Amino acid sequence: MKKIIVALVGQPNVGKSYLANAMSGSNLKIGNFAGVTVEKATAKLSANESEIELIDLPGLYSLEDFSADEKVTKDFLLKGEYDLIVNVVDSTNLDRNLMLSIQLMELGKKMVIALNMDDEAIKEGIMIDAEAMSKIIGIPCVKVSSKTKSNVETLVQSILHVSEHPQQNAKIVYTDHVEEALQKIVTFLDDKHFKSPRMDNRAIAIGLLWQKKEVYALMHDEPLYVELHPHLNQALGSVYMYCECDEIEEVIHTQHSAFVSGLCAEVLHVKHSKIHNLTQAIDKVLIHKLLGLPLFIFLMWGLFQLTFSLGEVPMGWIEEGFGWLGETIGATIENEGMKSLLVDGIIAGVGGVLMFLPNIMILFLGIALLETTGYMARAAFLLDGFFHKFGLHGKSFIPLVSGFGCSVPAYMAARTLKNKKDRLLTMFIIGFMSCGARLPVYVLFAGAFFEEDMAGNVLFGIYISGALLGLMAAKVLRVTAFKGEDEPFVMEMPKYRLPSLKLLWYVVYSKSAMYIKKAGTFILLASMLIWFISTYPKNSIIEEQYTTQIELLQSDDDKSVLENEKNEKLMERTYLGMLGKTIEPIFAPLGFDWKMSVATLSGLAAKEVIVSTLGVLYSLGDEVDEENSSLREIIASKIGFPSAMAFIVFVMIYLPCLAATVVFAREAQSLKYTAYLVIFTFVTAWVLAFVTYTVLTLL
Repeated sequence: MKKIIVALVGQPNVGKSYLANAMSGSNLKIGNFAGVTVEKATAKLSANESEIELIDLPGLYSLEDFSADEKVTKDFLLKGEYDLIVNVVDSTNLDRNLMLSIQLMELGKKMVIALNMDDEAIKEGIMIDAEAMSKIIGIPCVKVSSKTKSNVETLVQSILHVSEHPQQNAKIVYTDHVEEALQKIVTFLDDKHFKSPRMDNRAIAIGLLWQKKEVYALMHDEPLYVELHPHLNQALGSVYMYCECDEIEEVIHTQHSAFVSGLCAEVLHVKHSKIHNLTQAIDKVLIHKLLGLPLFIFLMWGLFQLTFSLGEVPMGWIEEGFGWLGETIGATIENEGMKSLLVDGIIAGVGGVLMFLPNIMILFLGIALLETTGYMARAAFLLDGFFHKFGLHGKSFIPLVSGFGCSVPAYMAARTLKNKKDRLLTMFIIGFMSCGARLPVYVLFAGAFFEEDMAGNVLFGIYISGALLGLMAAKVLRVTAFKGEDEPFVMEMPKYRLPSLKLLWYVVYSKSAMYIKKAGTFILLASMLIWFISTYPKNSIIEEQYTTQIELLQSDDDKSVLENEKNEKLMERTYLGMLGKTIEPIFAPLGFDWKMSVATLSGLAAKEVIVSTLGVLYSLGDEVDEENSSLREIIASKIGFPSAMAFIVFVMIYLPCLAATVVFAREAQSLKYTAYLVIFTFVTAWVLAFVTYTVLTLL
């Protein structure tokens, strides 16, 4: 079967990922704002005995790479292995999108233009003559709609046709003096019988005339470069003279704009224009200079209220279900060691994490709605001025809000920032945005120490507090470690779009499946490990001493107290107890006992492990009766309020997880900054947790 590799290229918000999904039936991530695709993603389909591999590249406005994600696309187009380019264009913004199309055509590669969102263009009275456009530029142009999947099959057939036939150069026509200069360079290369495997001679001539570094690097090592250089200088001189320009960028922009204007005049027909469309009407309210920010805060408050209140009922069902499962299995097992492993280790650990699955699902559904509707870009616009006061770029909002879901893609989304210092500063602050893995910890403690009608507000307060602390940390870092001038904030405002139910289902399903998989693999193993090191080595001397004392007591209450004391003593002599006692002095000023101290260390692997650790330790450490059967109730009875709040603050700030730290190191490309991140987050978490504990203790 023949394999065809297709590079999907286009500006942000043109629907590349959506189109790839429509063509292949895959589920690439989709969001209605710039920066969703921050690395290459692939999808595959079969057609006419050929396998087509679609490579969805990050969106970019120009091949002049400014940000890290734009550089990913440019590097792939210049150096990657692929058969043709599918340039995805927004049909409702043809003139703007064609500026990138010309740069792609100048690469001299096989190419197809997909005029996407044709259904929206028709609604707005915009008609594009795709056939005429194909004849003018010499490249197949296909009107498609990734939403309705209209003409998707036609696009696939065009890809097959272009891949099977010899390359046809795009018909880009510049002004006469530029064409004359290009022809001189092409003639020289042809006369010397020069051929490059990467691009044809006209593409090389254009790259040299436009002074592209990568084309100069390609030709500089060629033997004919010495002879070529005078011809090139002459061509550049004539272009500068006729265009009356001092900068080549101005010449390029003028030439491209003229071509796009002429092309649009030939193929674009607008029947009627809606001056005040729906997007503008909604924006009058949602990005109002007075109402916009309060509305954003209200929406976020509502999301966290729903996360707790709607999730409370199914969370209770899951908790009761695992409690019943533990009792049922425990009653059938006579071996105490095996019974403890299954009930206190596996069921208590994994069940303590899975009970928060409904909350996770609601949170990710809310974030997906904000992303896919186009509201995220508006929120970034609203917060731009506010962010600048703290030294952050307005575009930092996208990776920061992504951090509420998971820190790993958030670090990757920081590639959209052009300035390295802005990017590093944003990455340092992402950890303050509480990821979904921290949600179970917050819900556990909020439910344990606050009434149900207040828990949602507390949850919202935790997330907002983390964000505000992050902004204050950003201000400190901006004036110390990351000094520099702020860059202006330029970001496209996408149109509002109704989210696809299929897409929403996939987002929630995939996140939930990942959470369950994590609970069934990594957290299961972690729970078993924690159970083992918190159970062994056994201390028969202490057990015999306490057993004798318990048998002499008459009161059941006294026996229960002594039983709990025995369990505590036994756990303190285990491997985990010895580790906990070793590190306890570090956390003691925060009000943490050794169990909480160990839980913070286990959270370095993944924050969900904190809950499973607490579940295992407190299940082993207490004789739980029917009236005090849930982990929340045990924690409320064993941990003081100041200590609990300090614990939340510490979890809120310190390092997200080891996986996120590895991604940070990769994106920062520096072990030094990774070490700074570890030290910065731990020190900040310890200090703020200490302040929290001290203040609440004195009140």
